[in-house]
Amino acid sequence: MRDYPLRLHHKTPGWVKAGALFHIRIRAAADQKPVLTTPALAAELLAAARQYHEQGRWCCELFLLMPDHVHALLAFPRDADMSVSVRNWKRVTARMHGVVWQPNYFDHRIRNDQEAKATWAYIRRNPLVKHLCATEEDWPHWWSALSPTRLFGSVLGKAP
Repeated sequence: MRDYPLRLHHKTPGWVKAGALFHIRIRAAADQKPVLTTPALAAELLAAARQYHEQGRWCCELFLLMPDHVHALLAFPRDADMSVSVRNWKRVTARMHGVVWQPNYFDHRIRNDQEAKATWAYIRRNPLVKHLCATEEDWPHWWSALSPTRLFGSVLGKAP
């Protein structure tokens, strides 16, 4: 039986087109206090995600905070290493805001518009499913760089 590596390398294959979209999930450590959705911390984490987007380190289609983890739909420039970008964001937020992150993260490449819609819906419904709010619109801890036309239009509209 093959042993699995202790560390995932998150290498994007060369045949994946530039700008491919990834679902990224980053978990806070079990002993992380305060929770990520504490208003002041949530504002700082969303601002850090927005800053990475504005600096071109990633293209953020969706960034949503849960109390103990982050969901994001991100695309990375061809010359940027996904692992380096995520690691640096975690490092900055740990140093500046005291967040304790679990090692590593989850990533999944989104292969088509249908999967993008389903993943968007899954992420936006996550707080509702976990009984943290009454409706998706009630959840304040998210940000998207998409324009309202693209956000609510045919590409990433509500549930598919």
